[in-house]
Amino acid sequence: MPSNASAAVDHVQDLGAYVSASPSSFHAVHEAARRLNRAGFTPLDELQPWEGGASKFYVIRDGALIAWVTPQNAGPTTGFNILGAHTDSPSFKLKPKPTTGKFGWLQAGVEVYGGPLLNSWLDRELQLAGRLVLRDGTQHLTATGPLLRFPQLAIHLDRAVNDSGLLLSKQQHMNPVFGLGDPANEDLLGLLAERIEGGAVDPADIGGYDVVVADTQAPAVFGAKGEFFASGRLDNLSSTHAGLVALIEHANAGARGGPIAVLAAFDHEEIGSNSRSGACGPILEDILTRISDGLGASVSQRRQSLAASFCVSADAGHAVHPNYAERHDPVNRPVLNGGPLLKINANQRYATDAAGAALWARMCAEANVPYQEYVSNNDLPCGSTIGPLTATRLGIRTVDVGIPLLSMHSARELCGVEDPLRLASVAEVFYRTDV
Repeated sequence: MPSNASAAVDHVQDLGAYVSASPSSFHAVHEAARRLNRAGFTPLDELQPWEGGASKFYVIRDGALIAWVTPQNAGPTTGFNILGAHTDSPSFKLKPKPTTGKFGWLQAGVEVYGGPLLNSWLDRELQLAGRLVLRDGTQHLTATGPLLRFPQLAIHLDRAVNDSGLLLSKQQHMNPVFGLGDPANEDLLGLLAERIEGGAVDPADIGGYDVVVADTQAPAVFGAKGEFFASGRLDNLSSTHAGLVALIEHANAGARGGPIAVLAAFDHEEIGSNSRSGACGPILEDILTRISDGLGASVSQRRQSLAASFCVSADAGHAVHPNYAERHDPVNRPVLNGGPLLKINANQRYATDAAGAALWARMCAEANVPYQEYVSNNDLPCGSTIGPLTATRLGIRTVDVGIPLLSMHSARELCGVEDPLRLASVAEVFYRTDV
């Protein structure tokens, strides 16, 4: 992959297009599948038998996607090189009986999903997006476009807000408005039913829904020298997109040897990964087992292949904040456009160890990409990722990495223009590296 400034801008513009097409985890895997189809990948159905052999495939399970490229000479003990990421982001999820309101306002009943920076969602034009499941079991994607707003209280009615800080009750204050009228005479589900892909459905046919709130502002490159990129859902569509771009590049190169390259884009990381499509669930093990079965592996040979495997857990991390430097480690202070992060934690909140660090250093050198080390301040708790979950569940060697961000978990996050392409470049090297 090229690494000049023009290529970096092209990459983040494509990342922006991917984010814009992916307001929910279900949209993210749908857009990934569209790109994989265009690149000649074959979708597989988990309910059907699979043929083994060398080719390129993908599977969708709810809001998760696993895609892989099996090389020509793959055998029953061939290892898997897995780039793990996630498709969900902190937000708000639509509740049952979602049409609420009072005093002539129409409001949407939502529940907080994950750990969003609540204030960042105020006074923005927002949309609802996700999937509707009809009573007959058919599923439809829906996205409303600009519809909602969390209106902030005017300073005239809260004179102390700039001195005392903004305090938001998740129940009382985070109820977005979407119109004017009587809630008894309106139906928010009707709006969702009107705006599905492929035409409207009868709201009475909706049996269930997984619908979240998403920002509608377009991603943008900005800064004195065009060095910044702002967008929603960079945590963690930046990693999902990097792994997707790299896997397609790897497939186009027509690899005959090496490991089986896998992109594992899980859902529900922001709420603990405990689901059938999350990293704590069986999805990755299910898929790897069926790939091994197709290569004629015995149980013992499958264990050999896992022992030969490696996972790069790619999830966004923190850049040093110029206004809050005391919140960061005093020595390790990553900056935007300084390269992707190698994430380290003594208590295994990140799965990086010395062997993983050495592999990461070698791959970055081969890709001609600089990298930075990240470790948290000892006085602050460290977040975690899918890395330790994958290492624990499958025993696969794992290293945690990701691009640096400011404003993580904001409705609109900030990264450097150069870092997303650099992550994709190292991912492409990883997919073809014998570890």
